[in-house]
Amino acid sequence: MNIKTEITKLHYNKQPKGIIFNILKFASLFYGVGSGIKNFLYEKRILKPTHVNAYVISVGNLTTGGVGKTPIVAEIAKHLSSKGNKVGIISRGYGGKLSNKQINLISDGEKIYYNATLAGDEPYWLAENTSAIIVTSKDRIRAAKFAIKEFGVNKIILDDGFQHRKLHRDLDIVLMDSEKTFGNKYQLPAGPLRENLDSLHRVDKLVIVSKNIDHSNAENLASTIEQKSGIPTFVCHTEPDIVYNINNGKMLHWDKDIIAMSAIGQPEQFFKFLTNYNIIQKLVFDDHHSYSKSDIPSKEIPIITTEKDAVKLKDFGYTNIYALKLKTVIDVEDLLKDER
Repeated sequence: MNIKTEITKLHYNKQPKGIIFNILKFASLFYGVGSGIKNFLYEKRILKPTHVNAYVISVGNLTTGGVGKTPIVAEIAKHLSSKGNKVGIISRGYGGKLSNKQINLISDGEKIYYNATLAGDEPYWLAENTSAIIVTSKDRIRAAKFAIKEFGVNKIILDDGFQHRKLHRDLDIVLMDSEKTFGNKYQLPAGPLRENLDSLHRVDKLVIVSKNIDHSNAENLASTIEQKSGIPTFVCHTEPDIVYNINNGKMLHWDKDIIAMSAIGQPEQFFKFLTNYNIIQKLVFDDHHSYSKSDIPSKEIPIITTEKDAVKLKDFGYTNIYALKLKTVIDVEDLLKDER
């Protein structure tokens, strides 16, 4: 039994029960107190965020991973770049082997300096899919100042920044999964919430991420939330696009026997996207798992994984590994219309 998997099941069970849950719920009291004190100090301006000489957009979420944040960060970065801005993306670099106690320049917008294992899968994917300056560091303030000073960045996207209140942001965008929403609505470790739902008052824009072919549920949810909360709410459509070989780019035809493999926060939807294939085996690793060749179960049977995973598998040189490319559809112009 994978403890992390079992805990995740509890997080998204609307009526969780059992001894493990009761223990986790008790632990959540301490987590909630710590989170609450931090937010109280910022609300009362006893602690004050640091301003930097750039417009800062935070893209984050109230729950633990798997919402679909990285593609949206990329869409925002590409939109801002198309308007003539010098864009920097600041990430903690979680899962990468580089020390996040230092400032790591992952990409200068043209050259990528580290592989996915060192940089982290998400920063590396962003470096491959945008022309932004990508910097990872635990100290987001120093990282932002570095990007501004060294590259003249005037727009900063704070990747996964909603809880990082040390750096002032001009626009706070928070994402929510259309199906899993806020899970059982308990804070960590009993539930998926990183902080109390009262924190929604800090949100400038809310994005409902729909990982489905039918987006009606997400559209209805967005309308309801906007009416009740007054928060401008948008829908991002995430749909399967193509499945391609990560080494030669060739497409994989439907109706093939395949192995589905992933190391992401919420793998269930990934498997649902592969209904046109015959999945003979499902492999699930912990989020941000660092792959080794021993993890690959076959060199003959096609293996389909996510693009986030693919960046860590490409160097293995296996010819049977494919990636599912997703289409991310969101009206970024509308989302950022108040951006200065």
